[in-house]
Formats: sequence, C-alpha cells, structure tokens
Amino acid sequence: MRDWTLSKIVWVTDRGFSSERNRRYLRQGDHAYIIGEKLRSGSPEVTAALARQGRYADIAENMRVKEVRISDTERFVICHNPEAAQRDAHMREQFVAQLTELIDGTDTLSESKRGELRGKIAGKPGLNRYLRTTPAGKLRIDHKKIKFEENLDGKYLLRCSDPHLPAEDIALGYKQLLEVERGWRDMKQIIDLRPVYHRLEERIRAHVILCWLALLLIRIIETTAGTTWQHARRELNRLHLGTFTGPTGTFRQVTDLTKSQIDLLSKLCIDHPKKIIDLQAAPR
Repeated sequence: MRDWTLSKIVWVTDRGFSSERNRRYLRQGDHAYIIGEKLRSGSPEVTAALARQGRYADIAENMRVKEVRISDTERFVICHNPEAAQRDAHMREQFVAQLTELIDGTDTLSESKRGELRGKIAGKPGLNRYLRTTPAGKLRIDHKKIKFEENLDGKYLLRCSDPHLPAEDIALGYKQLLEVERGWRDMKQIIDLRPVYHRLEERIRAHVILCWLALLLIRIIETTAGTTWQHARRELNRLHLGTFTGPTGTFRQVTDLTKSQIDLLSKLCIDHPKKIIDLQAAPR
C-alpha cells in the first residue's frame, strides 16, 4: 500500500468536506478524495450503505471492510473494528442501565416532576440518546434506538471518488489520516501549544507541516524501536520526576527505569536520565 499521507494522487480529508458542494469542487481537480461520513447523519446515502448486504473482508488486525455500491460517481466502504464494537456495546449497556434506574417508578410522579427529570437527562447526551417520551409524557427506554445503535457498533463509513483504489487501501489510507491527527494532538500536548485558529494561508501551511513532522517523529520511533507509538508513549509516561524536601535540603530524583524503558531508550539511542537531577542544601 502507498503512503497516502504523502501522496499527490489521493487527497485524504475529513468530515469537513462531506457536503455535496465541497465534493463537487474536489472532483474538479486531479485528486481523488476519501471522506469519513457520520453514520448517525440519517442521510439517504448512509442509510442505503448500511442496509446493503455483503461479507466483510479482514484486512488488518481488528479491521474488516465491506464495499457497497450506491452511486455511479462515488464508492462507499464500511469499516468494522470488532474490539471497538465490544466497547460500544459495553458503553451502551452502562448508559441504558443508568437511564433505567433514573426513570424507574417515574410513572407515579407528577407531570412537572417528570418534566424536570426529562430536562436533566436532556443535558446528558449519552443517556438522552436512549430516552423516549410517550404522548402521555411518560419516560421510556427507546428500544428502537438501541437496535439502531447496535448496527453501528464499531463501524465507520468512508466515501471515495477514486474508481480504482482497492477498498483495503481506502480504509488504511483513512486510518493514516487518523494517525496524523493523533500524532498532532500528542505533539501539541508535549510542546504545550495553545489552540491555533487559521485564517492565513501561511498559517495553514505551517499547521500541515507540523502535523507531518509529528507523524514523522512517531514513525521514526515506531520503526527504530520496533513497537507502536501507543506502547512507547505509555512506557515513557511512567517515568516521573519527584521533588523531595528534608532537613538537609531538597533534591529532585527520577524514578527507577524499568526494563521496558531501558530497552526502549537504548533502541532510540537516548541517554538514560540521571538519577539525581538537582540537589540543593537547606540554608543554615
């Protein structure tokens, strides 16, 4: 598979370009596009894509894809992550259980009290999603909505204008976009950048370059250390610097390196941090 984040052939974009007007504009150029669609948008195309039957093909760990044809100019690929589906189902079970507990016995409440509770639930999107109100104003679990959500567990829908790109590359190409965005978020936290709002072209270009550099750093770490960025970041986040103060003074000490941290730093050719970073004697 080609690295679509660096390719000039396919433009991998996000939901900001999902309107028909923007898609027509993108089709005017030499580039194709891959766009992530909102499954809960209720659009006729999304509904038709989810309703089509077909078999999923395993393309990577925890990723399956199924292509459906509902347009002459665009292709739709449904991606399914079994692990994410389990997490979605678990979260929904927790929300429904919490909502059931909240509305249990509310039929005996006055209309104003039920309205007050309804307002509180409305401020909690996770709960409000599965609540329905009867014509008489009684609160019930929306089992139809639960069944609809079950069909979306672990899934996301991609729209692509390239007629020749394999469905596998469409899915993995979009996944690389998500990795770029994740890398940029991680780097912003590390270097403590404030929110940036772009209006000038040079600032937009600078943002793109920083995103690319973030991905490059992550790729270097992954290829050099032979592990994933998530694992490397998790291991290094366990390394802490503590400040200790006593009668004789104050010192700053790094926690003992674990074997995993030692191996990771060695592979990345990074010197091990000193045990004692700073030592200050107490004033006499």
